[in-house]
Amino acid sequence: MREALFSLAGHAVTLAEAAALGAGLLALLVFMVGVSLVRQSRARAAAVADEALRRDEMDRRLRELVRVQSETAGRVQSMTEVLAHRQSELARAVAERLDATSHRIGETLSTSARATHESLTRIAERLVMVEKAERSLTDLSAQVVALKDTLANKQARGAFGQARMEAIVADGLPCGSFAFQHTLSNGKRPDCAIFLPGDPRPLLVDSKFPLESVTAFREAPSADIRKAAGQRLRNDLLKHVYDVAERYFVPGETQDVALIFVPSESVYAEISEHFDGVVQEAYRLRVVLVSPSLLMLAIQVVQAIAKDARMREAADRVRAEVAALVVDVTRLRERVGDLAKHFAQVGDDVGRVIVSADKIARRGLRLEQLDFETPPGPPEGAKVTPLD
Repeated sequence: MREALFSLAGHAVTLAEAAALGAGLLALLVFMVGVSLVRQSRARAAAVADEALRRDEMDRRLRELVRVQSETAGRVQSMTEVLAHRQSELARAVAERLDATSHRIGETLSTSARATHESLTRIAERLVMVEKAERSLTDLSAQVVALKDTLANKQARGAFGQARMEAIVADGLPCGSFAFQHTLSNGKRPDCAIFLPGDPRPLLVDSKFPLESVTAFREAPSADIRKAAGQRLRNDLLKHVYDVAERYFVPGETQDVALIFVPSESVYAEISEHFDGVVQEAYRLRVVLVSPSLLMLAIQVVQAIAKDARMREAADRVRAEVAALVVDVTRLRERVGDLAKHFAQVGDDVGRVIVSADKIARRGLRLEQLDFETPPGPPEGAKVTPLD
């Protein structure tokens, strides 16, 4: 045991010392392990305690949430019942009022509905015609050459534009709502005047158009000639627009807008594409260039305005009839009240007559049975009341 095992810093370490040192180290290790286990157990206990607290807090919040949810559900249910009750009352009141008024204006509304349906059917047919016209634009573009041959003569070209414009107007508007070659107070005679409902001022349409300049612009063989033809066409268009604005605007007599009819869809498309400045200048002067399809669309709008005006007039008449009906019903109610008072008075009179008849019947029965016992007379000085 005292035998030296090794030397450490000049000191001979024996077996006993080595064993004691190992035992000390082992004890220290065991102590450290114990301390670590105690700390871990304390940490686990603290974690368990924290987890229990969090669980309790979560349970408390869940119970509070369930309570709030149940209260909210109760309130929502009560509000739903109240709203349903009020809605049913409102629906009943509305139904009663509608039933009270529907039978008085039912026939008038049905007549108006039939007229409106017929008008909408005609409008739908016109819209179908417009759609067909739009689909035929390609075919019209292919027929420009034939149109150019037809319109080679200036007078024939003017007559063609006038005839096409008149056909569109006459086909879309009833007689009396337009006039051709209408004379203004300044002596000018526009090609067509369209009269809007409720407005004595006509909407004027001019069917003259410089198609020669358009043809020259289209058939220009070179860029320079095309440029010169374009300038000529621009000048002719502006001159025509200025002429229409100067001749056909009479304050207080005509509408503030006038139309220039372009008898070809392809010509209108080319002007809109290459001469937008002229179109804008015309807009500034309140002159609008329209193609056949646009004129047809404008005619449909005028027709719809006229139908709407007629429907408004019919509605005014319906309101007047309803007002008169309300007055008659009020007078009937007063007379029924008077009749009820008379019936009540007659009922009271009949009741008194029945009481008198019963008394007479009882006295007749006593006479029949020879019951002549004299009833005790009234006290002296008392007033005797006769039978009713």
